[in-house]
Amino acid sequence: MVCMTRIDIVNVPPQEGWDIHCHTVFSDGTKTPEELVELSHDIGLHGVSISDHDTTSGWPDAQRAAQAAGMPLLRGTEITACDGDVSVHMLAFQYDPRDRHTSDLFAHTREARLKRTKAMVARLSEDYPISWQSVLDQVKEGGRTTVGRPHIADALVAAGVYTNRSEAFAGVVSASSKYYIPTPSPTTHEVLAAVAAAGGVVIIAHPGALNRNRVLLSDAQLECLINEGLDGLEVWHRDNPPEQRERLLAIAQRHHLLVTGGSDWHGAGKPNVLGENLTDDATVAEIVRRGAIPLA
Repeated sequence: MVCMTRIDIVNVPPQEGWDIHCHTVFSDGTKTPEELVELSHDIGLHGVSISDHDTTSGWPDAQRAAQAAGMPLLRGTEITACDGDVSVHMLAFQYDPRDRHTSDLFAHTREARLKRTKAMVARLSEDYPISWQSVLDQVKEGGRTTVGRPHIADALVAAGVYTNRSEAFAGVVSASSKYYIPTPSPTTHEVLAAVAAAGGVVIIAHPGALNRNRVLLSDAQLECLINEGLDGLEVWHRDNPPEQRERLLAIAQRHHLLVTGGSDWHGAGKPNVLGENLTDDATVAEIVRRGAIPLA
């Protein structure tokens, strides 16, 4: 059992601090880790996190850039999991990247994501000017990139079907499209166990995002995960509506959870602006204290 330090929960989003939910070219972002760090420094963030999907491949580049810029760096990964019929995104921070169980879990998830993406492209190619090669042309870091639906969207934009990624996600790349294939994912319980074994900290990303899920995690589901060691909830996120923020804050207060914020920045891949939602310094310090690796 991890010794918990109590963090006072404030009911308003921080006006300064860290953006701890950011993606780069190593998954579905459009900017390099170096560009992420440079922009974070330029806009006056106290620090930043790299949290690409199912991979740590961008960590070394981000760490070198952060050291050069004198910018503190939190290291993380976003993992897609399932809890019953709910798709859940989980942010894992400061875990030991050498842990074999976690590494194998991510490798399996990336492989499943790749197979699913190929199958979706095969369906789409029957009706749209898209091929597997045109999708691979959108991948910036080769085999080190976690390939998924955003790369399909970018290929459709390159083919002139849509004008930007957001339009593609509202169209044939959406989860309601006839071309959609769900990603085979580990359960939330498996992710919690794996990250805990690697000494990491787990935060559920945008758990109140009704625009992403028709069904959200219930209070009972969240309490089950809390009992299994869940560390916190990402409350300050553009996709959590006010009533969900209120609900999530109440749960966090009741169970003394960490409350975080992040932009879910993808560079030009999404309209989300770096630093639009933040995590305060005290909460980041507690994430680092609980984690297995030092702050970069």
